[in-house]
Amino acid sequence: MELPERIPVRVNGVDIPHDAIAGEVQHHPASKPIAAWQAAARALVVRELLLQEAHHLSIEPAPLSDESGRRETEEEALIRGLIEQEVATPEPDEATCRRFYEQNRQRFRSEPIYEAAHILFTARQDHAGEYAKAERAAASVIEALKRQPERFADLAKVHSVCPSAAQGGNLGQITKGQTTREFEEALAELAPGALTSKPVKTRYGLHIIRLDRRIAGRELPFEMVTDLISDYLRESVIRRATAQYVARLATKADITGVVLAGAESHGVA
Repeated sequence: MELPERIPVRVNGVDIPHDAIAGEVQHHPASKPIAAWQAAARALVVRELLLQEAHHLSIEPAPLSDESGRRETEEEALIRGLIEQEVATPEPDEATCRRFYEQNRQRFRSEPIYEAAHILFTARQDHAGEYAKAERAAASVIEALKRQPERFADLAKVHSVCPSAAQGGNLGQITKGQTTREFEEALAELAPGALTSKPVKTRYGLHIIRLDRRIAGRELPFEMVTDLISDYLRESVIRRATAQYVARLATKADITGVVLAGAESHGVA
């Protein structure tokens, strides 16, 4: 990635090395290299601001580990300790959670469940001849099924390259995220008992899909999603409060090379 001209980036006289910014760029995808570089530089400036404040307040690092054995670095523990000590994050009460639930009821629905079957034809799009052959085969099977839909299971056993062929193409119950986007969209458009009128293209090949049953999603009761709402609201409060805290630190800091909201900055951003 082409990076911009080297511009000194400093926080209260501490340099942020150009190489460190270049390494951070990968975590900030952007349409232009300059935008990615600026985002990376800002992230490292914020990190340095927080570390300097943690040292100033004599925060003692206490690294945590998760169930998989991953452990915080001392710098991560310092920043977490600083935020926990200095940023007030009140717990959302039941009334606040219930108000959010009532204002966003459409967000708290279970996903629909589909019972479906399919016939999968291998089709490599990078091989025009093979792909055309698979398309012709799938179209031929669709025509046969239009005449004799009761043959679906038999034709699946003969033609499908999916392991479900052994069950006549039966996939059982499917919910969102268990198949590809194209497959999900095709299911959503089918009426129970209907068959796709043309093969559905996915990265796995060409599918003939039959929807056997749709179980509509239902609204989830407040009691079932209380913890989810509480976690979401808590995280939102933490993000806003932390951003405000960083902005206060930035206004008191001497920052050069990038612009942070509310910061006194010098140089080219």
